[in-house]
Amino acid sequence: MGHFEAFSLALIQGLTEFLPISSSAHLILPSQLLGWEDQGLAFDVAVHLGTLLAVILYFRKELIILLKAWLGSIFKRQHNQDSRLAWMIVLATIPACIFGLLMKDIIELYLRSAWVIAATTIVFGLLLWWADKKGSRSKDEHQVCWKQALYIGIAQALAVIPGTSRSGITMTAGLQLGLTREAAARFSFLMSIPIILLAGSYLGLKLFTQAAPINYSFFGIGMLVSFVSAYACIHLFLKWVTRVGMLPFVIYRLLLGAGLVVFLLI
Repeated sequence: MGHFEAFSLALIQGLTEFLPISSSAHLILPSQLLGWEDQGLAFDVAVHLGTLLAVILYFRKELIILLKAWLGSIFKRQHNQDSRLAWMIVLATIPACIFGLLMKDIIELYLRSAWVIAATTIVFGLLLWWADKKGSRSKDEHQVCWKQALYIGIAQALAVIPGTSRSGITMTAGLQLGLTREAAARFSFLMSIPIILLAGSYLGLKLFTQAAPINYSFFGIGMLVSFVSAYACIHLFLKWVTRVGMLPFVIYRLLLGAGLVVFLLI
């Protein structure tokens, strides 16, 4: 992998991690369509770290409030809307952890193909369009109850299938439940923190135990580029999503899926 490929993959990771268009699909496709070599375990750790730092830094004020409220609910039995939201995020994280552990090997063997990505890109793109059009968009993230949090969490678990998009499927579920576009996005982004942290920790442990060689130049590029692009993506998405809605991303997914089908059939 050269420096251009490292920069490109880190940029793709940063931009697509939080947009409803599937980061896994965009990272798998260059190797399948362009013949790029696998970026390696150390680079995966770098881009996970970069996107994690971006979302933590962007929501730093909210995270401090949520963490204090969550700890207060445990040790002081003090409950408020912030502690409740923190618990809903914890609950929504559980299904993805269970599903990811149980299905990881199956997905690696059978579902990381361009055909699967084409199908999930189109199907879940249409589902996003339907939820955005039909949802009442009347609630904020603090109004999510435990059943709704579990539902969004189960939706997040489906994102282990390439092409689904973790942010896309969780925003779809949030919109279906009546959240506003911004609330669905914010809840999705906050949910991403424990998931990215767990995924990055798992990859970091593998990197440590396998004693794989680390190219620190690529590692630095991956972390820096993914951090900057992810931070900008979160900021711009939350600023624009209320006005532009999900349709531009739906159109992009449909074009990408159709383009993949044509490419595979030629």
